[in-house]
Amino acid sequence: MLGCGLVLAVSTGNDQVVDRLGSAADLDGWPLLFTIVTQIAAAGGLLAFGIALSWSFGREFTDGTVLGLLASPTTRSVVVLAKLLTHLLWVCAVAVVSVGALFLVGILLGSGPVNGDVLADFTRLVLLLVLTGAVVVPTSLVATLGRGALPGIGAAIALIVVSQVATIVQPATAAWLPFAAPAIWALFPEVVGMAQLGLVIATSAVFCGLTVHVWNRLELDRGV
Repeated sequence: MLGCGLVLAVSTGNDQVVDRLGSAADLDGWPLLFTIVTQIAAAGGLLAFGIALSWSFGREFTDGTVLGLLASPTTRSVVVLAKLLTHLLWVCAVAVVSVGALFLVGILLGSGPVNGDVLADFTRLVLLLVLTGAVVVPTSLVATLGRGALPGIGAAIALIVVSQVATIVQPATAAWLPFAAPAIWALFPEVVGMAQLGLVIATSAVFCGLTVHVWNRLELDRGV
């Protein structure tokens, strides 16, 4: 909805919106819609996915269910991995549904013919959301250590700030920051290599392992 509103504002010559979009306002059709939504998805995805994952882990402490959860026959590692897998499946569903809806919006806006470049852009947008959902795994660790969702949400906000600052201050090297790399790759695929995208997956895997490790060491009398 926000992307659609901004595209309509540009098409009607809204000076305030045009000034804020900068060079992106010179685009039209599918490139304009894609550029706007990619920037929204990059920051919004970190926040939305980070909040959801923080809640998934943090609510066990705030709701007082962690004691029963840790005492269940299911191993702690399985509990953590199940939460993370559920999160990843939900992220994939959100990515497909959101981008599918955006595609229909673009058609309704008369963005132009659908060609190979348009399909490639939308494929990158789906992967952007999936990678963004994967790279917020540190929030699960922070929520666990902080015994609640709020610390994890704070970590998600910090990831957004760090990514934005790094992209503005050092755009040439910001792609090596795992939390900024997916957005930079979606907008400028030619400047981001497989090694940098691989670092995104590696970061997610490392924090998955750390979260499992912390849960395995949780003490029941300190779980609330």
